[in-house]
Amino acid sequence: MVRSSSASHSMKAWCYCLLLGAYALYLLIGTLVFWGIERDSEVQLQEELRALKQTFLGDNRCLSEENLEEFLEHVLTANKYKVSALQDRLEEESWDFSSSFFFVSTVITTTGYGHTVPLSDGGKVFCIIFSLFGIPLSLFLFRCLVHNLMTLVTRRPVHYIHTRWGYARNHVALLHAFVLSFFLLSGFFLIPAICFMLTERHWNFLESIYFCFISLSTIGLGDYIPGMSTSPSLRQIRKLGLSCYIILGLIVMLLLLETFYELQEVHYIQKLFSLPKEKQEEDQLHVLQHDELALESTASPLPRTPTEDKTPNTDLPPLYKMEDDLHSH
Repeated sequence: MVRSSSASHSMKAWCYCLLLGAYALYLLIGTLVFWGIERDSEVQLQEELRALKQTFLGDNRCLSEENLEEFLEHVLTANKYKVSALQDRLEEESWDFSSSFFFVSTVITTTGYGHTVPLSDGGKVFCIIFSLFGIPLSLFLFRCLVHNLMTLVTRRPVHYIHTRWGYARNHVALLHAFVLSFFLLSGFFLIPAICFMLTERHWNFLESIYFCFISLSTIGLGDYIPGMSTSPSLRQIRKLGLSCYIILGLIVMLLLLETFYELQEVHYIQKLFSLPKEKQEEDQLHVLQHDELALESTASPLPRTPTEDKTPNTDLPPLYKMEDDLHSH
């Protein structure tokens, strides 16, 4: 028994090492791939920008390179706060109602595109306080909604098919998870991507599906924001709709993840990295005993109180004498 327990612990230790190694390898592969793919594009863009700058200085000899650098620095700083130097966008507001609502929704859902940021110190302080309470509130709300939706969308259909036609529950759950994935991913990835491709002027299908995934996975890089090239009135409506899309999409993603998490195959993989049940109970018992000892050592002893004499009263007459008295009367 001891040998089998030791072998189980050794196997789980190797599984953890394998998992950590695979995770580190995955990070390394991603680093090398992005480095190799994006580095050439960055160098090419830097060369084009450098050539364009030299051409501009050659055409405008009255302008020094220092003045141009200072001007570009102001433009880039203003652009970081979504204040454009272009004439057709100079009067645009980044903090109207729809933009503020879009910013709030991206903050409390941790999407955070970063395209709009607070300018004032008061706005930065309020953003910290608002996020401190808003993010846990969002997680709690999403958790409650997903818990209720799991019963309606996953558990009841799987139980009905299992009891109605007698199929194995794990097979039904696996098939249901893939069918649910198809409909939810189509409704919140493919269809919105097609809509973005048709409504955004310079977006293709890859950029549209890229935006949907980056948004609903809460990565929020902010390199693509829909509705920026439309009229101001239409832009406000689209930002409100985009805020609702992000919130609903996150709930759907959590629902889908919870559905896959309940599969027996996932539980089997998870058991490879979990302690045995007996070991968990021993650890919990050890923690409880340690807490009890700590409480006993810190608690002050109670004063002794005199105990009452609990000895029975022997002055009562015997039972047979009581019966004789009753008969005599």
